[in-house]
Amino acid sequence: MADSAEVTPVVSSQPPGPGKEEQGGGEGGGGSERDAGGGLTDAQREVLERCLHTLKHAKNDSHTLAALLLITRLCPASQLDKPTLRRIFEAVGLNLPARLLVTAVRGNDNSGLPPHELLSLGTALLSALSTDPDMASHPQLLTTIPLLLGILANGPVNQQKQAAEEQNQAGEMGPSPDSKVHLAEISNPESNPANVAKSARETETSKQKGDDSSAANGVSTPQETSPSSKLDEAMAADCYQVLTAVCALPRGPDQLLSRGAVPALCQAVEHNQTFSNKRGLALLGCLLAGKTKDKAWRKHPAELLTLLVKLSKDFCQSTDQTKLNMCSQLVQFLPPVGVEVEREELKGVVSRVWGELRPMMQAKLTPRQIGPILVLSACLLDLYGWELVGPPKFCCLLVNRACVEVRMGLEEPPGNDLSPELQDTLTGCYRIMEAAIEQACCLGVTQTSAPPQSSITALSLQQSRQVLGVLEEAFSAVMYHLQQVDPSRYGDPFIFATFRSLCSWLAEETSCLKEEVTGLLPFLIGYSRSHLQGESQEQGLSDWMVNMSVTEERGAWTGKEALRYLLPALCHLSAEEGPRKVLLTLDTPALLVDFLSQSWTSLKGKSGVSAARDPSMETACSALLNFTVTEPERVRKDPCFRTLEALLSEALPVLVHKPRLLVLAANYCTLGLMIGRLKAAPTGSMEAGQRRFFSTALRFLRGALDSGSSPGPVKVSLSWEESWDEAAELWRLSLQALGGCVRAQPWITTLVREEGWLKHTLTMLTQCSALPDQHTQEVIEEALCAMVNQCLLCKQEIGDTMMRNDKGALSSMRNLKKLVGVK
Repeated sequence: MADSAEVTPVVSSQPPGPGKEEQGGGEGGGGSERDAGGGLTDAQREVLERCLHTLKHAKNDSHTLAALLLITRLCPASQLDKPTLRRIFEAVGLNLPARLLVTAVRGNDNSGLPPHELLSLGTALLSALSTDPDMASHPQLLTTIPLLLGILANGPVNQQKQAAEEQNQAGEMGPSPDSKVHLAEISNPESNPANVAKSARETETSKQKGDDSSAANGVSTPQETSPSSKLDEAMAADCYQVLTAVCALPRGPDQLLSRGAVPALCQAVEHNQTFSNKRGLALLGCLLAGKTKDKAWRKHPAELLTLLVKLSKDFCQSTDQTKLNMCSQLVQFLPPVGVEVEREELKGVVSRVWGELRPMMQAKLTPRQIGPILVLSACLLDLYGWELVGPPKFCCLLVNRACVEVRMGLEEPPGNDLSPELQDTLTGCYRIMEAAIEQACCLGVTQTSAPPQSSITALSLQQSRQVLGVLEEAFSAVMYHLQQVDPSRYGDPFIFATFRSLCSWLAEETSCLKEEVTGLLPFLIGYSRSHLQGESQEQGLSDWMVNMSVTEERGAWTGKEALRYLLPALCHLSAEEGPRKVLLTLDTPALLVDFLSQSWTSLKGKSGVSAARDPSMETACSALLNFTVTEPERVRKDPCFRTLEALLSEALPVLVHKPRLLVLAANYCTLGLMIGRLKAAPTGSMEAGQRRFFSTALRFLRGALDSGSSPGPVKVSLSWEESWDEAAELWRLSLQALGGCVRAQPWITTLVREEGWLKHTLTMLTQCSALPDQHTQEVIEEALCAMVNQCLLCKQEIGDTMMRNDKGALSSMRNLKKLVGVK
């Protein structure tokens, strides 16, 4: 017979996945057997077959438990392969351990065994069976999760009754009618498997002293409430084994979340229950990663914030080395940006942590030590920006250290792979640099508009220049690194993070490093096109998007993300001759048209609130507008602009009826008219799409200004008023382009009259005393003059109106008067 220590591995098998440790008889219990090659002897195999036969044909629980006892005593867990475990599962099922738990929790006096021993045996069986992922995902095992969580959170059996009653009401499980009788039959101590299990537990757990992270971290933790609430270490290890095995399943985190894992584990940590600070926090960390992080925080904000407060206080009270170790842990437990939590309490946490990080950042640290500090700093910036960081001098230090890490990490010879830890550190540094760019590059603007006071906005001019200087050096290293990237690595999430960081710099500052930026354009465009056209491996990027804490990154990968980040830089670069010529050789206009086409397909499939404004579509229009204004020959010859015209003809009639998308409609209208002015008049009949576009554009433009029924200055119409600051310049540019379209394609004057634009404009100009500004008056007059020159009917209508009305804004248009012959 094997000794009791050999029983332990089956009683409490080691969990795979997160939080893996040798607790409660993990893999270490059978390590010597496994190292020796494992496997069963012929004698063991013969006894195992007899036991399995007994299990399969057991008439009551006594026979089942006796057979299980013999298996555990003869066959260490390391020697039981997956098929054997499955045979045990098929013979015993999960009903028996479930009934053991329910019987214990209800405190049934007729069971014949103390509740603690029933729990011990039930959790041990579940733990052993859960090592098989197929068994861990079994619906019957999943129904035991609330009971296991209750054990971990509350400890003693008498506190579990309420949970059992709720479980019974849900109808998820229950003891068989004969379970009491069969359990009561087990009275001989020699044949009692619970006693054997208990002795085996004591043998294994005597090796483990005290709880886990409390003493190790040097953090004072609350004392146990009473001896009765102390949870047996082996039982706790078994419970965590089952939960960890479930969590490792594809839908495991959702299964745990829906069964109350977050509040239960938070309670276990708060009460300092057995293994809660090590395995409980590790399990919570898994639940607060990936797709379930938002769900967990939205469902349990109070419990998680209380836990975060506790962890932040532990962080402040710990030793220096422990603080370094806890930085990564704190990152896991910070809420995602945008989740509703008690702001003042969260602000206190962030402020408290910054207070500890400041002296740590100023200390002499190795790259491995500073990495977690920079990542935590980046996450704190995500939550509260620079408001709580500290004095300007420290802000400069933070940015400087991030930039130094980037330069050191990226200026390695080509071919040197970056470790995952270094990539995580650099990604955190990028976010610090991006946050600095948003502030330091905009100081000249914000200082005149009374911005919210923060440390970095209080930088002196010299400090601001220093920040910009170290940023420039860091982004020089970023560009050097990206130059070496092979297309086979386009699917690497770290390359995307590096690309995104550079785009944030280029969006604000393209005057520096101009030669390097222009030289990098082939990569930037090629990378964006590869993702937009779905040529790269996207799965890694999709997973990375899910795990990002930055708000705008959380969501499914679509392929448009890379170009979306590059668009602001393309707006700047397409306005400059040198970079624009390079962009044209890279067929950038076609890329932008493809982006607009894909975005429009996505947008028109939405309705109501979901059809939200997408600023990236407007930015793409701005870049295309630059090409249209500066490269007329390219516009006339490039087929992509014909594709663009068809898209605008389809989209504008839809957009004009969506008030929240008015700025996008104004961009589409302007872009279409600017292209139209470059086209020659058609030799035959006008295309239906073109006619539809110009008709819609004329109706759209005439709706911007409203003179009202009473005399006075003209007003912006209610439908345009909210967006006027952004749309006004586009509206004026559209009127200028309309004049150009009339000169290039005189047939449009017929639409001008048929759609009522001319009549509406003349009426408005005679009724109002003045237009909003001189520029508005000039563009309206220019459009009217073009119509007079191309259409006799328009000239006659305008002349008649001016003859009848010698007041209002119309009478002050001298060039127009001269053209129609009115004095």
